[in-house]
Amino acid sequence: MQLGQLLIAKGVVTDEQIQSALNEQRNAGHQKLLGELLIDLGHCTDSDIAAALAEGYGVPYAAVSPKLCDVKTFDIIPRDFLEEHSVLPLFKVNNVLTVAVSEPSNVFLIDEIERISGCKVQIVCSTARDIRATLQTYLPAANVFVIDDIMDEKGLEDFTLIESIAEDISNLQEIAGQSPVVKLVNYLLYNAVRENASDIHIEPNDNSLRVRYRVDGRLYEAMRPPQQMHSAIVSRVKIMAELDIAQRRLPQDGSIHVLVEGRPIDLRVSVMPANFGEKVVIRVIDPQKVLFNLEALGFTYDNLQKFRGVIQAPNGIVLVTGPTGSGKNTTLYAALAELNSEEVNICTVEDPVEYNMAGVNQFQVNAAAGFEFTTALRSLLRQDPDIIMVGEIRDHDTANIAVQAALTGHLVLSTLHTNDAPGAVTRLVDLNVAPYLVSASLVGVLAQRLVRKICPKCKTEYDPPAAIRKIVEKVGGKVDKYWRGVGCKKCRNIGFAGRLAIHELFVPNEEIIELINHRAATRTLRTKAIEAGMVPLQLDGIQKVNAGIISIEEVLRTTQSDFLTP
Repeated sequence: MQLGQLLIAKGVVTDEQIQSALNEQRNAGHQKLLGELLIDLGHCTDSDIAAALAEGYGVPYAAVSPKLCDVKTFDIIPRDFLEEHSVLPLFKVNNVLTVAVSEPSNVFLIDEIERISGCKVQIVCSTARDIRATLQTYLPAANVFVIDDIMDEKGLEDFTLIESIAEDISNLQEIAGQSPVVKLVNYLLYNAVRENASDIHIEPNDNSLRVRYRVDGRLYEAMRPPQQMHSAIVSRVKIMAELDIAQRRLPQDGSIHVLVEGRPIDLRVSVMPANFGEKVVIRVIDPQKVLFNLEALGFTYDNLQKFRGVIQAPNGIVLVTGPTGSGKNTTLYAALAELNSEEVNICTVEDPVEYNMAGVNQFQVNAAAGFEFTTALRSLLRQDPDIIMVGEIRDHDTANIAVQAALTGHLVLSTLHTNDAPGAVTRLVDLNVAPYLVSASLVGVLAQRLVRKICPKCKTEYDPPAAIRKIVEKVGGKVDKYWRGVGCKKCRNIGFAGRLAIHELFVPNEEIIELINHRAATRTLRTKAIEAGMVPLQLDGIQKVNAGIISIEEVLRTTQSDFLTP
């Protein structure tokens, strides 16, 4: 039976839908296969097509994933062949190799697999998309390191056996490849991912070596390897990041791609000479931990609805402000994920590109090559974008181009470093953007801070000091019950687990636009915005204190200056 008949027999599509797809195929000059057209028209999915083909050719259908594969089978067939023909080896039993293919009718391909592998081949049918995704997991780029083979923590005792490390640079590469050093660096990376750390600090002192992890915004000591291993550890990291191990007097930056438990992790490496040797900081970027979902970022219901309205604007500038490490880029990525569709062209200019987003065109600036934010933005406007995300507005040229793009029909999303949301107006004016251009282009500003959530395992009600209650009353907040974490094994006895954001959303109305045109002070804009319904950062935080999600001390820590503002 032909594909159309198979799909009709399975009840996936109707005869009318098949006819419409065939008409479309004839009109397009048979440039696309019937299955591709049916998917494009929304009549079925690629999984429906694969299942129908499997039934038609009498082979099993499988929704393949990394969990179904035996990684040892990837050594049987050359990598280039697997990638070129979208062939996925699954497992081998008694010299019978089971592979997934997207075209079960290609008998020549099956014969070639048997010839190359020397095995009898049994095929299953799957989608090309699932096969490619699984191949990317097990066949990453050549510079990807697989670090799953880690010893338990007791194995760390072996590292004390190394009492001295030669300082001869010619030996460093050899020493960095020795098993104890490799295992130690692998353990540090693996444990950082397991602990949900965002950064790893390798810090040499006069007579010691300290490794610290940053978890939920705070650093804590993870271990103290032998100080004599410092040079070898740094050299191992440099080798993995493809840096110059002989260069120890200048800073170096690089990146490492690793596989942990079968999933890719990106590491950004910064090496900088210090008094007692090179200090290494490794930023851990785990795509699985990125929250590409606005609901998961801690918005209150009202702020979420308003922010969604802001980012749905047809044009204008939307800014996210806050200090370094306040989650601004995460919020922008979540907004782009919500706006992403087949109907819009989304382009980003970043330094660097932190997370890869399917369906979004991402460009990384390169200062050494002269590819700056301003150069990228000017070129980007000729790429027919609907939505533009600029990593950060840093200077007048970037700000001016972003404003002009917003005024010519584009939606521009970016970040600024300001203390509060209304302060973004003053910052843009300080960058020599005319006030009338700011008022005409600015759609909304979201200020945010990251606060640590109370550990649910050790969450306990308590009575705070009278001074804290007075501060809450001063800003017009009300809290019925105060909670905090007392510390437990799960949260490493700190009382916190995970983070969320508190927000302040500034949306200019007609009165505020008029004030912007007259260069009103930030304090005036803030007062009018609150009168118009803007919830200040500290009150948003108090609402979450009242819900038992965060502690009042966390709100005070991140918004202290806001509480003290008269």
